[in-house]
Amino acid sequence: MAKNRDILVIGAGLAGIEASLLLAKAGRKVYLVEKESYFGGAAIKSEEVTPHMECATCMLAPKQSDILENKNIELLTMSEVTNVSGETGDFTIKILKRARYVSLENCIGCGACFEPCPVTAVNEFEEGLSQRKAIYVACAGALPNAPAIDMEHCLRSKDEDCQRCKEACMFDAIYYEDKDEEITINAGAIIVATGYKLGDLRRFPEYGYEKIPNVYSAFEFERLRASNGPTSGTIQTRDGQKPKSIGMVHCVGRGEKKYCSQVCCMYLTKFAYYAFEQLENVKVYQFHKEHSIPGKGNQKFFQEVKAKGVDMIRVKTLSISANGARPGLRIEYEDEKAEQKAVDVDMAVLAPFMEPYPGTDQLARLLGVQLDDFGFIKTAEYDSVATTRSGIFAIGCIQGPKFMNDTTIQAHIAAGHTLSLTEE
Repeated sequence: MAKNRDILVIGAGLAGIEASLLLAKAGRKVYLVEKESYFGGAAIKSEEVTPHMECATCMLAPKQSDILENKNIELLTMSEVTNVSGETGDFTIKILKRARYVSLENCIGCGACFEPCPVTAVNEFEEGLSQRKAIYVACAGALPNAPAIDMEHCLRSKDEDCQRCKEACMFDAIYYEDKDEEITINAGAIIVATGYKLGDLRRFPEYGYEKIPNVYSAFEFERLRASNGPTSGTIQTRDGQKPKSIGMVHCVGRGEKKYCSQVCCMYLTKFAYYAFEQLENVKVYQFHKEHSIPGKGNQKFFQEVKAKGVDMIRVKTLSISANGARPGLRIEYEDEKAEQKAVDVDMAVLAPFMEPYPGTDQLARLLGVQLDDFGFIKTAEYDSVATTRSGIFAIGCIQGPKFMNDTTIQAHIAAGHTLSLTEE
């Protein structure tokens, strides 16, 4: 029986994009499935990328455009795999494509439909730092450049005949009659690249997250610095003040997870760089239980940022409370000499562990692959991308925390494997 040469890639973040482009360049048909209404994954939340601080959007946007323009790639946003059967060379995959209610063919991305919408909701992409409408795009510059309607919040789901977005659209792009559809495809191999999420900080009440106003998660701080973020790139407290001191806390949840997420020390170094770049005479403290900066380029960047005045403090325990002064916080800690100390700051930034993207366990069951002891997709000892089922490969942070360059390398490896595996 002839092998099917088409490839399914699940997850359209950095890893999935890179693998898809490589396969398409080799002449293969690629189905690129993405759960969200946009694609680009966690990478598009970043303003700059370490260690050389390149513009993240400038690096990723051309690849995203290539995805949209490549005739060999069929991008399925708002879609999820629901069933996988068959074997290497002949997989049958069912995909649920959720209704967008906006025509990608007709919409030009003008945004005229946003303002008339009477509904506001929390913008999940912006980590709750801003509001969005029921018809929305995740952020400025998100691709595809067309909104989606969130029917969970839309008045039409509440039996109200609201048509304000449709009336505002001059291009007949709003399609209330749109429905979910099930698609069946065939592929010779599957690449899984569904990524990660940062651990839930609410599980660690000693840090005051969501209880004390100016305690931020890592992604919240990243979006504060982003030029297309909720403050247009201005680092500020929730009452609009520029912080004069920032405490950055490493290893949140490290004891619970029993593994190091590798990248946290580097992105907190990047955050210190952001602070020194934008905030005059700012004081930056970094509280860490462990510290890991692998690689010569990363070490050079760390040393350069540290020399600007980062106060590195090794701690055994740490807690955060309000100090009574707005917008102040008090960080109390036990240092490595078992001495109790405290520092007052205007803002705290927490670096939690990385863990598998929600739903990884269900996806693993659908694919028939195993998970490791930490809930990531298990890969073979002899192969960095092969899973426990022939013809299915896992790349990027779905198999464990890693840096972007490592993710890109794995995309190349998996693309090579799938090409050779599905050769006739």
